[in-house]
Amino acid sequence: MVTGARSENVPVRFDTKIAVLLRDDLESWQRLNVTAFLVSGIGTVSPEVIGEPYADADNTEYLPMFRQPVLVCEATKETLTAAHGRALSRSLPRAVFTSELFRTGNDRDNRAAVRAVGRDQLDLVGLAIYGPRNAVDKVLKGARMHP
Repeated sequence: MVTGARSENVPVRFDTKIAVLLRDDLESWQRLNVTAFLVSGIGTVSPEVIGEPYADADNTEYLPMFRQPVLVCEATKETLTAAHGRALSRSLPRAVFTSELFRTGNDRDNRAAVRAVGRDQLDLVGLAIYGPRNAVDKVLKGARMHP
């Protein structure tokens, strides 16, 4: 749900937040890859985050995207693990990316790699969450904005 006036001159403030939390020791290419994979999961279970399709002035059509910004943060391994626990305790929609996924090459092996490890032993390198702004902010406690 969007709060605020619908005027084009008034900023839109969303009552929900999409956030990605990355481990701070990742290489640049890993950060981009993990972010892309993680956000792909949010729209599949929360279709309300997807906006309308785009079109340019020549009527060339483009795919719809998120209707709201995605906050990208980074944190230590310990803070990421704690955030994962807080996301679980709040039952927020979430996606995880573990270090093992850098060594697999397909979706089947990715899912098997995550399934092979208990949730408290996951070697998390990334987490995406979606939910009410205040709940997401609490999950992100201790994280900082990605540079």
